[in-house]
Amino acid sequence: MSIINDEIFDYSTSLHEVWRLLSDQERDLLRSNAHVQHYRRNQQIYAEGEQPAYLMCLLKGKVKIYKEGIGGRSQIIRMIRPIQYFAYRAYFAQEDYLTDAAAFEASTVCLIPMKIVTEIMRHNYDICKFFIRQLSIDLGIADERTVNLTQKHIRGRLAEALISLIDSYGLEDDNTINIYLAREDLASLSNMTTSNAIRTLSMFVNERIIVLDGRKIKVLDEERLRKVSKLG
Repeated sequence: MSIINDEIFDYSTSLHEVWRLLSDQERDLLRSNAHVQHYRRNQQIYAEGEQPAYLMCLLKGKVKIYKEGIGGRSQIIRMIRPIQYFAYRAYFAQEDYLTDAAAFEASTVCLIPMKIVTEIMRHNYDICKFFIRQLSIDLGIADERTVNLTQKHIRGRLAEALISLIDSYGLEDDNTINIYLAREDLASLSNMTTSNAIRTLSMFVNERIIVLDGRKIKVLDEERLRKVSKLG
């Protein structure tokens, strides 16, 4: 764990959404109290049942938010992309974490004590509006995702998961999605069994929508993939 007096200065441009809303005094307060943590692939960031203490911002890498369901089956709730804030809802709700978070690959996270965040919020209306907006956006996404995962057919759910990965992490130069998920993780993200995910991926391959190379997924027809996602 490294104190961020120097490191936060390097990352301050990445934190611009919040950074630009702060006064010089508030920026100094954040510099003095936040720190940067580096996580290994698959290392847990927080666990269900723990008491929340930090606002977290992913600076580099990829993070998954997930929950253990019935029978120990893991359900991926969402994937966090760089320069996205997370882990603060439970604190505002005055409850323990209801989910787990882990680094999907080597990741760098900025941790800001929630006590510092709430202290700044007492005097900074713009920061209050920022978090209200973020929570509102997350709630809207969660509502839409709940409907889609319960009403869409398997093809639509898997296509939606692939589109969400494209929108979050982008495509490489050869149109490969810039994240390499195991079939189990992709199934978890799509709320289906691994066998159903494998069969549906094979269908997309046969239809020339995607090409598979191990965990790499190359998109051949993004427009059609989005259409499948939309139609469900």
